[in-house]
Amino acid sequence: MRWTSIVAIYSLFWVMSAFLVLPFGMRTADEAKIAKIPGQAESAPADWRPGRIARRATVLSIVLFGLFYANYTFGWLTPQNLDYASPPASIEK
Repeated sequence: MRWTSIVAIYSLFWVMSAFLVLPFGMRTADEAKIAKIPGQAESAPADWRPGRIARRATVLSIVLFGLFYANYTFGWLTPQNLDYASPPASIEK
């Protein structure tokens, strides 16, 4: 696999991981028991920490990309394993 492909695929995993970890650990102003600013949405986070989200997304994307690359290298799961539309090759009686 070329290094440019590795960077592109890892970037996709990172963005996907960022969206996955985004809601974890977020609390609204009501949950945090702090005063709301007039006009603030009810669902707005009380304490926004993008660095924490980036760290969590990085760890998760490293794990997911590691599994992806290991599967690419060792061929554990191939497209033929996921083809459920075609009938089995042969069934011996």
